Amino acid sequence: VMPFVEGESLRDKIDREGQLPVDDALAIALEVADALGYAHKQQIIHRDIKPENILLSGGHALVADFGIARAVDAGSQKLTQTGMAIGTPTYMSPEQGMGEAVGQTTDIYALGCVLFEMLAGEPPFTGKTSSGILAKHVMEQVPSLRIIRQAAPPEVEEAIFAAMGKSPADRPQTCEAFAEMLVSAPSGATSTRLMTMRHTAARRTMGGMTGAFGVQGTAVMPLPIWRRTPVMIAAAVLLLGGGFAAFKLAGHSGAKTVTSGVDAKHIAVLYFEETKPSDSLRALADGLTENLIQNLAVVQGLSIVSRGGVEGYRDAKISPDSVARALGAGTLVRGSVEKMGDKIHVTVHLADAGSNTDLTGSPQSFDLPAANLTAVRDTTVQKAATMIRSGIGSEVLLRQQRQGTGNADAWLALQRGERLAKGGNTVAADTVFATAERLDAKWPDPIIERARIAYLHSRAGVSEEVADSAIQLGMSHIERALKLDGQNADALELRGNLQYWRWLFPLEKDKTKAAKLLAAARADLEQSTQINPAQAGAWGSLSHLYYNVSDVPLAKINLAATNAWNADAFLSNAPTILQRLFLTSYDLADWTSAKHWCDETQRRFPTSYQAPRCRLFLLTAKNVSPVAAKGSIADAWRLADSVTAKIDEKKRPFQRLNSDLLVAMVLAKAGLTDSAKHVLDRSRGTPEIDKPRDLMQFAAYVDILLGDTKKAIDDLTVYLVAMPGRKDTFSTSGGWWYDDLKTLPAFKSLAPSGT
Repeated sequence: VMPFVEGESLRDKIDREGQLPVDDALAIALEVADALGYAHKQQIIHRDIKPENILLSGGHALVADFGIARAVDAGSQKLTQTGMAIGTPTYMSPEQGMGEAVGQTTDIYALGCVLFEMLAGEPPFTGKTSSGILAKHVMEQVPSLRIIRQAAPPEVEEAIFAAMGKSPADRPQTCEAFAEMLVSAPSGATSTRLMTMRHTAARRTMGGMTGAFGVQGTAVMPLPIWRRTPVMIAAAVLLLGGGFAAFKLAGHSGAKTVTSGVDAKHIAVLYFEETKPSDSLRALADGLTENLIQNLAVVQGLSIVSRGGVEGYRDAKISPDSVARALGAGTLVRGSVEKMGDKIHVTVHLADAGSNTDLTGSPQSFDLPAANLTAVRDTTVQKAATMIRSGIGSEVLLRQQRQGTGNADAWLALQRGERLAKGGNTVAADTVFATAERLDAKWPDPIIERARIAYLHSRAGVSEEVADSAIQLGMSHIERALKLDGQNADALELRGNLQYWRWLFPLEKDKTKAAKLLAAARADLEQSTQINPAQAGAWGSLSHLYYNVSDVPLAKINLAATNAWNADAFLSNAPTILQRLFLTSYDLADWTSAKHWCDETQRRFPTSYQAPRCRLFLLTAKNVSPVAAKGSIADAWRLADSVTAKIDEKKRPFQRLNSDLLVAMVLAKAGLTDSAKHVLDRSRGTPEIDKPRDLMQFAAYVDILLGDTKKAIDDLTVYLVAMPGRKDTFSTSGGWWYDDLKTLPAFKSLAPSGT
């Protein structure tokens, strides 16, 4: 029997209200998680969690309708003897949809879907047919919740992504673990009611009812975790992400226990705050932060989030532990500065990112004369180093800032110039950097910053004359800096970039001189990475430059991009680096890596056109069967539309044609020859839309799929006539698309170095 429950179902509430308030959605999800956790402990898997089976009564959520529930046995049986899927497709886990063995993570997956729908107003995956929906659960990434609902905290989105992992092993393994992810997720300004629920004792009971249910009954949850005793609340707060055991770093007997699920040696130095904000203190606080990041970055055994990584969170109104989760940091360094008479009061705090507890007992504070900012800077670095050494058991050996200045006024001027440059006032910034250079003529850093501004001006999309003048100015600055420090990795990187940009523009028209220019740029960038293997910007530039050098295989291009990503995943050009990593993996037919980098793009930059574009590319992969291609045609058109909608309006005509050619590949793979030809013929592009005729490379592969190798050669000829500089490199950088052509005499004539 099923008891009568006064109230309504969650489906009724969603249909009536659409998107639910964040607090309400999280409260319901936590109650359902607790009820399911109880069921799982009784060895029962529900298998049909959906809004219709969640009843709302008297301020409680109750899980109902265990009609297709089954007991967990040692063999983890399939859903039926034939392996047929049973349940509701909209909320089915991939393994349930394919009729495979299921466990309790199947219910967690479904709850993730329900939470997504409560916040977004629609399920994560929809479609016209059950098979179409099930295919999306198996193949597609979970859409970004925060694109639809910006009020949803990032941590809640991360918890949903975790719950909806394609593999059961990638999900939280228990409902308690999933609930702890939600408990640890702050909901910002909207969280008053939820935070009250999390941190107060239970005010209501279940009327003495126990968690009993029958085959066709209703599960009444035990007390939710956020209503239990303070001891349990503390335990939940201490576990970041849920389900991760606490660990202790080796190497120092005084090391503290770290409770977050990420590496404590991955450290984020958050921007220091001014207790009493003022312009001079802001510059000082920024300088202390950036100097500390720079010095800690060279310490072997530590991984420091770059300045670009933490910069976006400087004025963010979210908690430090939320920042740490976004950055994947296990340890936080925070600090503050305050002017007290003729002294500067500095406080440095080292905390475990998961629990926000101090790793050294208490913050370290010190006072130094305001007139001696150099001492303030150096003492702050040393204090932080000492705290890190004692707090996480790492042997910290610091070097002084390379060719650092002892002139406090020059150092402070550099910080002010950087602030102006970040704000877009590069002309004023250059003036301030020039002042810093005059104050300490032996310090290369201000000169390098002046060269960086010249480089930015050369990239501003202006005329050849202006770009040429800016590059020459930048080169003159760099030559002065290298006379002071010939092994300065930053200076060598910037000189390489200036020369490479001159070659790319192209400003050097003489072919012989252009080749020497490219070789010089490559030598500078490679030397920069040899001096500093973590020189992320130089690695990023090299990954692009290598595309244009005939003796560099795809694997080396991929390695350079990987090094750039590993050195600094928060570079300003991180989306470009991810795109390069995806495309080189695709060209190498490394489908596991290609999917990984596409997933990373979707996670990090869901609003970028590259997110749907890489998914569209994957539908054209070498290992896609005709049956799979035929089943993905609708998705291909949808992704092509998404790419076009997301890209800048000026680039839209080209990208429309480019995306349509990728769809033509899917059509050709599916055996729909006429449709593929039709799309191909209308999408080849013109010089007005595609000056370098890049689209002809895509058209050639469609020709190959359609069996027309002669037309493919014709298309590639058009491309290489427009881009004669690529002829020598074409056979080594073309990937696997043209494998069927490489034995043909016409292709060997077209690309002489091909074999």
